[in-house]
Amino acid sequence: MAGHQKDSELTVGYITSEYPHPKVNRSAGIATSLKNLAVALVKENIRVIVFVYGQNTNDIVHSEGVEIHLIASKSYKVGGWYFYRKHINSYVEHVVRSEQINILEAPDWTGITAFMTFSVPLVIRFHGSDAYFCKLEGRKQKWKNYFFEKKAIKGAAAYIAPTSYAGSVTQEIFGIKKEKIKTIHYGLQLEKFVNESPEKYNRNTILYIGTIIRKKGVLELAEIFNAVHARQPDARLLLIGSDSADLKTGNSSTFELVENLLTESAKANTSYLGKRPYNEVVQHIKDAHVCTFPSFAETLGMVTIESMALQKPVVNTSIGWAQELIDDGINGFLVHPSKIETYANCILKLLESDSLTSKIGLAARRKVEETFDINIIVQQNIDYYKSITS
Repeated sequence: MAGHQKDSELTVGYITSEYPHPKVNRSAGIATSLKNLAVALVKENIRVIVFVYGQNTNDIVHSEGVEIHLIASKSYKVGGWYFYRKHINSYVEHVVRSEQINILEAPDWTGITAFMTFSVPLVIRFHGSDAYFCKLEGRKQKWKNYFFEKKAIKGAAAYIAPTSYAGSVTQEIFGIKKEKIKTIHYGLQLEKFVNESPEKYNRNTILYIGTIIRKKGVLELAEIFNAVHARQPDARLLLIGSDSADLKTGNSSTFELVENLLTESAKANTSYLGKRPYNEVVQHIKDAHVCTFPSFAETLGMVTIESMALQKPVVNTSIGWAQELIDDGINGFLVHPSKIETYANCILKLLESDSLTSKIGLAARRKVEETFDINIIVQQNIDYYKSITS
């Protein structure tokens, strides 16, 4: 274990179930935003230690200046939900003391820090709890899940929300004091999102990236594409992301439901690539004419700002969080996913106008530079951490 660096003004620990590294089991949206922040903190001389639980083995690895502790899964005859949490707690607290960690952060999802106590302040970042998504989707939450999440949240010293919308909805669900919640957007390493030739793209290609799941608006997207394709027969729909089972119908494949909604001609112009490597996804964004995310449930939506950074016009959902990413008609478009014809018209307007595509794409890049640059965002995180530890 590396010794504490004397010139580091702060050491931050992150408890997570995912992080982008070859040795880590899982890497999704939380992982991307966490890595962007962790690497930016290291550049600011902040020491970062990441604790990734639920792994195949115990190990300590280093990547881009970040120290990553893999904590292996453990099985228990009874009460695993409690005893594994206590195991993580014990491991993390040992490192907190030996490495002089000043502050810890954990996500709200599943309430992993329920039953954990630490000798330093714990911040919970609202990546999206099960309770949050249940509320947005109008689903009933399991009592146990709510219990864990509420207990974890009540045990935190402060909270960070990626959008004010996610903060206010979560505040309402769990009865948190508003003054304890700070809105700090996720940030992007903008140097990794540069489109050298924004004028070059595959005409009439509409790109969706995300899990193929009902809450992301993919069923509405099928109907939207039917409407687009009826008026622009050359339009193509490309979907990238993992398929998932559909809770409402019990179907093992949500993409199958999407296919069933498509007209025969629209289906012939639809391609589903499944989950693809990150660098390949970035290239698909560059190649797209329009990116679209008609979601019903996000806290922010990393792929939206990634697409905007690559100078793509985005037609996005109009729900709460999206209004903090896009100024409608200026650097993208906001339409409620249920408004099929209006949504389709927005996409068609872009497909039919090169000048509008270029104008919106350029404005989208500017918006991201002003609002989601990790080099600006990182300082907001540092200032907030210091306000809690001082």
